[in-house]
Amino acid sequence: MQELPVIRLMPKAEARAIRHGFPWVFANELVTDRRTRALAPGTFAILEDADRRPMGVVTVNPASKIIARMMDRNPDSVIDADWIATRLGRALAHRARTHDAPFYRLIHAEADGLPGVVIDRFGDAAVIQPNAAWAETHFDLLVEALQAVTGVTTIVKNGSGRARVLEGLTEETALHSGTLSGPVPVPMNGATYMADLLGGQKTGLFFDQRPNHAFAAGLAKDARVLDVFSHVGGFSLAALAAGATSALAVDSSAPALELAQQGAEASRTAARFATRQGDAFAVLEALASEGATFDLVVCDPPAFAPNKEALAAGLRAYERVAKLAAPLVAPGGYLGLCSCSHAADLTSFRNACARGIGRAGQRGQLIHTGFAGPDHPQLPQLAESGYLKAVFFRLAE
Repeated sequence: MQELPVIRLMPKAEARAIRHGFPWVFANELVTDRRTRALAPGTFAILEDADRRPMGVVTVNPASKIIARMMDRNPDSVIDADWIATRLGRALAHRARTHDAPFYRLIHAEADGLPGVVIDRFGDAAVIQPNAAWAETHFDLLVEALQAVTGVTTIVKNGSGRARVLEGLTEETALHSGTLSGPVPVPMNGATYMADLLGGQKTGLFFDQRPNHAFAAGLAKDARVLDVFSHVGGFSLAALAAGATSALAVDSSAPALELAQQGAEASRTAARFATRQGDAFAVLEALASEGATFDLVVCDPPAFAPNKEALAAGLRAYERVAKLAAPLVAPGGYLGLCSCSHAADLTSFRNACARGIGRAGQRGQLIHTGFAGPDHPQLPQLAESGYLKAVFFRLAE
């Protein structure tokens, strides 16, 4: 029997929600006596309810608002390399069935049973984001299990982002093992994307948008396309691969646009591809003043509402994007709008987009609602795992 410390829920804590699958315990739900506060971040412990009944093995971080995360609902489980490998193997089996090449999100944190851990796979390389204290403390175990299960030879540790700050972790991005000679080419939706695993945003590529890229590409044959907040050319390169006559990618990041250009060249669509660096709102206004129009406009901004406190301002920002983008859509054309803000639910986001289109003096039919792909599974009890939303409108002729 393993000897783990015991932590206990307060009498009024929502034990039922945890028993029904909610994976987090917040600091105000736990008895935080001196012994609990002294636990090192990342410690494994047995969680008990207020009646001292074991609920499972959790990882504890007294420095975080999320003070405990459920690891395994069997209190006798031992969290070691074999345990991690079992979770990885289960996740890999799913991706092998849904994807025909090893380029996908392999681990989507709580939804794949590894709390706070994100792993994106790029062929023989992988990027690990250890966004919870236990994953930072046991990073070598993660690497050992990942290599054993997948055979990847190059591993990047991406220790950056807001989630790590909330966990009290420092930022660090480094090549942990293997070699990288430059951006990694990623085949997706008929195009080739260039992913910078060390210096790019997040893990280097946004795999979550793959099905939305594909839907937009289905509208793009013989179309003029505008891709705003394009990163490395997500929507524009897929549209060109599907037969768009031209695509303009807009982003504030020069390095991202350079990778987009390299992707267009690798995809043999560079002759129909152009980039424009600048603040997206300013570029949208400038394009309108120039009289530019496009058959398909897609805007995929960063998270304007990363938390509930930012929700009102974030929804106003999404509304403004729609208001500025709608006039650039040619009559009968299409407008796609995306949000990766988990605090903005689908209804609120869709309504903000519709208001923006209306404020631009346009009318639109909602023709499609999209989400992240199957390599980004949702944990039904955790709204944060289903953050991505995309809505596509056809504007009136």
